[in-house]
Amino acid sequence: MKKELKLTDILVTIVIAIAFGIVYILWGTVYYAVQPLGLHLDQLLYGMWFIAGTVAYFIIRKPGVALLAEIAAASGEFLLGSPWGLTVLLSGVVQGLFAELVFMAFRYKRFDLKVAALAASASCVGSLLVDALNGQIAELAPWNLALYLLARFAGSIFFAGVLAYYLAEVLEDTGVTNLVRPLTSEDFSDMD
Repeated sequence: MKKELKLTDILVTIVIAIAFGIVYILWGTVYYAVQPLGLHLDQLLYGMWFIAGTVAYFIIRKPGVALLAEIAAASGEFLLGSPWGLTVLLSGVVQGLFAELVFMAFRYKRFDLKVAALAASASCVGSLLVDALNGQIAELAPWNLALYLLARFAGSIFFAGVLAYYLAEVLEDTGVTNLVRPLTSEDFSDMD
């Protein structure tokens, strides 16, 4: 199986990312709607912003796809008028890179729920680093920080881990992924 990205892989990844970039913009409305409720309920929703990389990786199954998907989704979100401005691009790079590191650690050979959850958690860690650099969490009291972290990790694992995994599985079951991913090693050799 060839692991380098082909033009088709890149284009499919970008289409997936643009779809999620639109979701990200719409998701901001939901995020802001629950923010006044307190207790960091908004952080439970934060993991949706990490889903593009995981879904794209589970569909394309090649190195670099998660990073490309998160960068493209963040770019799409930015171009559509993200309320976070240019920081959304930095967040996309970091979140995609951290997810990519998990897939790399498994040598791009594992496509299970555990790996999806680990990639989601890694993206969460990346997002927390960006938040820390922006000074968004430094002043939280220890109990409040613990609640913030718990909610962010739980939401990340749910949306970018579990939901992403099962979304890719549903697409797999419908046969859609057969259009972008050959079924056998013989199919792969025919593509060269």
